[in-house]
Amino acid sequence: MKGNAGLDDLDAAILRYLEGRGRATNYEVGEAVGLSASAASRRILALEQMGAIRGYRALVDDRLLGKRMTVYIRVTLERQSAAVLGAFEAAVQRCRPIVSCHLMAGSYDYMLVARVAGIDDYGRLHHNELSRLPGVTRLETSFALRDVFETARA
Repeated sequence: MKGNAGLDDLDAAILRYLEGRGRATNYEVGEAVGLSASAASRRILALEQMGAIRGYRALVDDRLLGKRMTVYIRVTLERQSAAVLGAFEAAVQRCRPIVSCHLMAGSYDYMLVARVAGIDDYGRLHHNELSRLPGVTRLETSFALRDVFETARA
């Protein structure tokens, strides 16, 4: 049965399985969804080619790399023209500590999430990069007291 974006129930089952087990073999995926390894492999390749699987990555514990603080940054731009939004989005992708960027509806334009070593590291990020992003008129920051959980979904 076909659902959203041309995915059938088997495709959806494969995506759900791989979401939590990105390193699973074709045999393991096939076993989980009732396909042979070769049939699972063909489906996975098709899902990759259509963009349903955007990539594979390791979820690294940032604390082991010295990044102990999660920071949420609300960004207000001078205006929401296509040029300003495009310039901001292109520039923010080059900020290494920023792990996600979301265009928002509501009282601010973007929500950024950053991982930094501490308050001094965030101060450098704010001064050297965030405040210099194109179109930015206001930055409002919140610091997470503790990260409770995070998933691989993006």
